Amino acid sequence: MRGARRRLCSALIVAYGLFSLYAAYSVFLRPRRPAAPRPHRDRRGPRGFTDHVALGNEEWNPWDADEKNELAASQQRYEANLKMIKYARSHLEQTSLRVQIWGKAAIGLYLWQHIFGGHLEPGDVTAQWREGSQKAGKTYFSFLTGPSVVPGYFSVEAEHVVLVLNGREPAKVAYATQWLHYAQTLMETRKIQHVAVVLLGNEQCNNAWIQPYLKRNGGFVNLLFVTYDYAFVNEEDIFQWPLGVATYRSFPVVEPSWSMLHDPRSYLCNFLGTIYKNSSRETLIEIVKQDGLDKLCWIAAREQWQPQETNASFKNYQDALLQSDLTLCPVGINTECYRIYEACSYGSLPVIEDVMTPGDCGNSSMYNSAPLQLLKTMGAPFIFIKNWKELPAILDREKKMSLQEKIQRRKKLLEWYQNFKAWMRQKFINTLENSFLPSDKG
Repeated sequence: MRGARRRLCSALIVAYGLFSLYAAYSVFLRPRRPAAPRPHRDRRGPRGFTDHVALGNEEWNPWDADEKNELAASQQRYEANLKMIKYARSHLEQTSLRVQIWGKAAIGLYLWQHIFGGHLEPGDVTAQWREGSQKAGKTYFSFLTGPSVVPGYFSVEAEHVVLVLNGREPAKVAYATQWLHYAQTLMETRKIQHVAVVLLGNEQCNNAWIQPYLKRNGGFVNLLFVTYDYAFVNEEDIFQWPLGVATYRSFPVVEPSWSMLHDPRSYLCNFLGTIYKNSSRETLIEIVKQDGLDKLCWIAAREQWQPQETNASFKNYQDALLQSDLTLCPVGINTECYRIYEACSYGSLPVIEDVMTPGDCGNSSMYNSAPLQLLKTMGAPFIFIKNWKELPAILDREKKMSLQEKIQRRKKLLEWYQNFKAWMRQKFINTLENSFLPSDKG
């Protein structure tokens, strides 16, 4: 044991001697190289240590260890930041939605172009296939529409789908159920995770056919947005949706202009539409013809409804909206009609016959202001009347209004309509995200 210690001590003494000889050679005998200029360092050690560096080998960097340590620390920080960025990206991907909207009813164009302000390519409204996309909130939306969009013949590029369907009449319902069955198959094969439906409902609210498809009733549809005053609206999974403008007649997105706001209009009111037998519309025409009121208003009545307009009739209709201070909105099969939203687009104040129509529409568990409970809830600045006999007094007030008063009213109407569409857009997005995104339990 003692021998081993002696050998170890001897080895250390020899090593120390060799190191001392090398150090002496390096300091006193080794040729010196010109000192290279060194960048200023704002690091200082003890004074004696600094003096020793000035006398030592110029190639020796006493900060080398510190630099290596700093480099290693920087590398660790970089890797940590990279991990954090990757985590944030993955977390973002987990908490973001990709939603594909399948527009198989004309009301889908109101959703996409008027409420979302989205664009479609190609611009030709008769194209067999049209599509668009945009980012909104946490969600990336893509929109598909056109005759060529049929079940099984297009790419399903999102796990979350909004189906826009027409349920107004039996033939439309039969077509809508084909799409629902296709979506159900995709759900069962786990190609999609969630489904919402935007439904052009029946004008008498006969929408019982959609109920079995709702998740609350054992189906697979998470959310339903439905037009008219559907009594089952609950603001949980069933929401009222605006009818909007007649996009099936290619009613455009109208941008307000200076002249729309400020120019005097040639007519106090307008009504261009179908007169149904034994309806309040007949009463309206009779009252307008009294005392020459028809000379103050643009009235064009027809006896039969036409699903499509000619270029001339459509231009007349748009001109009537633009040139009238008021747009008369008598009830049809339902109180809510395209005319209401089309008048808003041109700053012509709707005068609405505020009466319930026959059928199953009415107050819901959430609202007791039917008809038009969605518009009333949003504070629509319209004129509501119960009988068209009130019209002469309304027109008398119109005659006495100054242009400036009418300009202020137009501004209020156009601002309300813009805010209404923005509010519906945000509500739609929030509802999808709250339903489709995993809840944050952290």
